[in-house]
Parts: sequence; structure tokens; C-alpha cells
Amino acid sequence: MPSFRRRASVIDADRVDEPSQEPDRPADAAEALALAEEAEAEAAEAEAIAAAARARARAIRLRRQAQAAGGDAAHEVQATATAAETEAADEEVATHAVHAESEASDVAPEPIDASEAEEASDDLSAPAGRRGSLVLKVVAMTLASLLTVALLGASGYIVWQHRKVVDEQRMNAEYAAAARQSVVTLMSLDFNKAKDDVQRIIDNSTGQFRDDFKNQADDFIKVTQDSKVITDVTVNATGVESMTDDSAVVLVSATSRVTNASGAKQEPRSWRLSVNLQREGDQVKMSKVEFVP
Repeated sequence: MPSFRRRASVIDADRVDEPSQEPDRPADAAEALALAEEAEAEAAEAEAIAAAARARARAIRLRRQAQAAGGDAAHEVQATATAAETEAADEEVATHAVHAESEASDVAPEPIDASEAEEASDDLSAPAGRRGSLVLKVVAMTLASLLTVALLGASGYIVWQHRKVVDEQRMNAEYAAAARQSVVTLMSLDFNKAKDDVQRIIDNSTGQFRDDFKNQADDFIKVTQDSKVITDVTVNATGVESMTDDSAVVLVSATSRVTNASGAKQEPRSWRLSVNLQREGDQVKMSKVEFVP
């Protein structure tokens, strides 16, 4: 069997091999893009620098005109120069901003270390701890203030109570002494000075008791003188039954020894009396006297 050899045809001659892709082409494109951006940034920075220089030169020129001019024109030129300087300063700020932005775009972000993240977390939690400590301090100060107020209140109450007890003791002693003196004055008689004794009783009494005794004073003096009575009284004990700032009721135990024309000679007799006292000005006087069993 004869063999046939395949010849190259026109179709085969027209076949075009596909070009192979070069692996470095994407990298070249990225580098070209970065260079283009850098060129744009440098152009913007150069333009900003030029604008700032123009503004500063204009401000210098205006200031020179202000120095040469006078009056209101000088003020207007001076204001224009100040505005030009402000514009120059703004242009310089814009220049620095463009430069900083271009530098920031060239710097890649650094990875955050785990230890640094933990320290940052601790720093964030630190204010909460300080707030907790501050709250505890405020609570402690509040409790201390309340305790101080309570102690002051207790101290004030103790002082007030002490003064009240002292005043009661003083008033009790005053009424007891007044009742003792009233009984001695009332029961101590001497016919040789009957009028003076009766007048002393009147001066030491008040109210209805004083009026009644004063009305019977002459009869009392006559009976005392006729019987030649001499009475010596000793107060054995006193006890304040009740009292207010202006009055009191006092129980008095006393013993009397009487000598008279009938033959009594220092025979002791015991008495119990209830004496009502009333404050009259700066003196405490008896207002009522009763003999009790």
C-alpha cells in the first residue's frame, strides 16, 4: 500500500502562533502607575510652593507701597498686604499637607504586635479602674461626713441633756432651800418680837395665803404675846414633789420645840408639811401651806 506524505498547506502557512504572556508585565504596570502618582504629587507640591512665593512677594510689595503711602490709603494697602500674607501662609500649609500626604502614601502600615495590643487594652481598662477607685473614695468621704454629723449631733444632744440635768438640779436645790426657809419662818415664833416675826411671814408669802395671813396678823400677834410662846424649828428633810420654772410643790419634814406660859418646855413635836412655792421676781415665796399626816 503506497504511503502518502502530508504537505504543508496554505492553511498551515497562515496559522499564527499566539504570543506568550510575560510574567513581569503586571509589575511594570503597577510601577508605572506609582511613578505617575508621584509625579502628580510633585507637580502639585511645586505648584503650591510657587503660589506661596507669589503671595509672599505680593505681600512684600504691598507693604512697601503702604510705607510710601499715607493716611487712609496706607491703611487700605496695609490691610491688603495682611490678606496677601494670610494667603501665602495658607499656600504654605497646603504645600505641607500635599507633601505629608505623598509621604504617608509611601509608608506601608506596620503590623500590630500582640503584646502592644494587650498593653493598649490595659490602658483602655485603666480609666475604668481609676473611676472605680474614685467612686470608692467618694463613698468613703460621704460615710465619713455622715459619721461626723452623727457624732456632732450625739455630742450636741449629750451637752444639751447635761445642761438640762444641771438646770434641774439647780432648780431643785433652789426650791428645796426656799421651802426650808419658808417653814422655819412660818413656825419660828418669839412673843418678845411677835410683830417682826409676823411681818417676816407676810414678806415671805404671796397670793391668797399672804392675804389671809395679813388679815389675821393682829389676832395672831396678840395670841402669841398672851401665851408667851417661843418656838424653835428644825427642818429634817425636804423633797421636791413637782416643779416648773416658776412654781413647785415641796414636802418638808420638821421638828418643833415649844415653850409657853401653859408649861410646855421644849417638848418636841414632828410635823409634815406640803409647801406650795411661787416665783415672784427674783424671789421664791410660799403661796400655800398644808399639814399632812
